[in-house]
Amino acid sequence: MSTSRVAVYGGRGGLGSVIVDYFKNKNFWILNIDVLKNDMADANVVVNKDASWTEQESLILKSIDETLHGERLDAILCVAGGWAGGNASSENMIRNSEILWKQNVWTSTISARIAALYLKKDGLLQFTGAASVLKDTSGMLGYGMAKAAVHQLTKSLGTKKSGIPDACTAVALLPTMLDTAQNRKWMPKTNTDSWTSLNYIAELLHEWTLNPSLRPPSGSLVEIITQNKQNELKIH
Repeated sequence: MSTSRVAVYGGRGGLGSVIVDYFKNKNFWILNIDVLKNDMADANVVVNKDASWTEQESLILKSIDETLHGERLDAILCVAGGWAGGNASSENMIRNSEILWKQNVWTSTISARIAALYLKKDGLLQFTGAASVLKDTSGMLGYGMAKAAVHQLTKSLGTKKSGIPDACTAVALLPTMLDTAQNRKWMPKTNTDSWTSLNYIAELLHEWTLNPSLRPPSGSLVEIITQNKQNELKIH
């Protein structure tokens, strides 16, 4: 039986680390792409966060080509990202917007380039959007713009002639609040019953990687609605 291969962009972050561990326990070969190495992964591409967009793309594609040795990926899971607030009157609005664009849009577009070159014909390409961006984001303009761009990218990649291999599925997961250690640290008194478990997302992505018939249509924005620790998916 051939080895299944998955690339996790942001595989050292809170969600990414859980995904790497989960897939590794399911005997997948894992490539981590991040600014830091993940020792659980089989291979790592460590990205210089100060490099330009095109420099990061060049480094990542070259490293993946040298690592895969002609093999292709079953899934590319882009869970890199970041958050910051601020409206138009905020002194740091432009600075935060620039950082958020790098964290959310650069990583997603580079993931699309990886898919065009190295994803299997029935592979999974997953991005991370945000349910909050389906409405106005006046209190977090930079975040809203960045995630809206990820949503648009996902929708566009779901159409024919988008450049990714035939029969691939491009989807974005849109959580409201993830149950991460960092979120618990900053909101210690908040009721977490509506926070989405990281393990649930890892299980869902594993299921979609193995079973293309269970995936939503390509181009879907998949909102995760969590209530009383129960999860429901709503397709947009």
